[in-house]
Amino acid sequence: MTEKVLPLGPLMLDVAGTELTAADRRRLMHPLVGGVILFTRNYADLGQLTRLTRELHALRTPALVVAVDHEGGRVQRFREGFTAIPPMRELGRAWDVNPQRARQLATEAGFVLAAELLAHGIDLTFAPVLDVDHGNSSVIGDRALHTEPRAVSDLARGLLQGFKQAGMAGVGKHFPGHGHVRGDSHHEVPIDERTYEEIETGDLVPFRRVIDAGLGGIMPAHVIYPKVDSQPAGFSAVWLKQVLRGKLAFGGMVFSDDLSMEGASVVGSVVERAQAALAAGCDMALLCNDPEGADTLLDGLKYSMPAVSLARLARMHGKPASGGMVKLREDSRYASALHAIGGIGQRDGELPLSS
Repeated sequence: MTEKVLPLGPLMLDVAGTELTAADRRRLMHPLVGGVILFTRNYADLGQLTRLTRELHALRTPALVVAVDHEGGRVQRFREGFTAIPPMRELGRAWDVNPQRARQLATEAGFVLAAELLAHGIDLTFAPVLDVDHGNSSVIGDRALHTEPRAVSDLARGLLQGFKQAGMAGVGKHFPGHGHVRGDSHHEVPIDERTYEEIETGDLVPFRRVIDAGLGGIMPAHVIYPKVDSQPAGFSAVWLKQVLRGKLAFGGMVFSDDLSMEGASVVGSVVERAQAALAAGCDMALLCNDPEGADTLLDGLKYSMPAVSLARLARMHGKPASGGMVKLREDSRYASALHAIGGIGQRDGELPLSS
């Protein structure tokens, strides 16, 4: 396949199945596209995934960024052939017993998760979840590392250290915190009535501490915080420019959450949603599970990606070790990490990694 030289654009789209269709290729060759996100439907086995990501990377120069939501627990898109990463809350339970040991386990889990994805051509995963669990949100739940901001911060920094050792940047979510609202932004528009000061002293703590540790990307929440701004955070220049870029001095990539979610509906049409997200401070906008909407967006959006956003996106490409999964299985670092995380969640006679 001959690569086409084409600057990356500000949109991340998905594809239909385990092989690229003509419609997939047409969309991914559009100048507005800069990345692709994969789902469970795009995975059959390890060999198929490697072939798919190789074709995706070969479509264009520079290569499209290939991403996935692969956090562990119930949000792990690829299962057979991949290590079953426990829910992140299990690391939180380990932190309650021994914080230093739990952070080391987080590093090992982060290394295994990232190294396996990189070995199969995935550049990044939208993780870690930095939300503080306030006991309200079912959509977050055990995806959150802990109920205490300090514990979330420490464990997330451990995960990111493992990502970095494997060659992957992390993307923290859901800024400035999705864990206080009951509503699921996939299906409704959640409202968080807290003041900025309340959010700053709690939910923002993990974001601040992980940014200071060199976080590569952030994904904002489709949640409205009306005491701060009338727009959902992912469409809010107050949150993205004044707070994230200004007060928190974040210099990495900002990815919108999926524009097809109900939490984004208050902004308007799919084109209006993308325009609003990019204008508010997102570098890249995601649209998933809506091929007709993707065509509408590609036809209707007029936007040239700024040089600073292109530079940020370039840093999100993965840096896998050579040799793929064959070499990874021979790697002593990988073997020791697998052994270490095998005991996560083992309590009261449970088998390791039971689910």
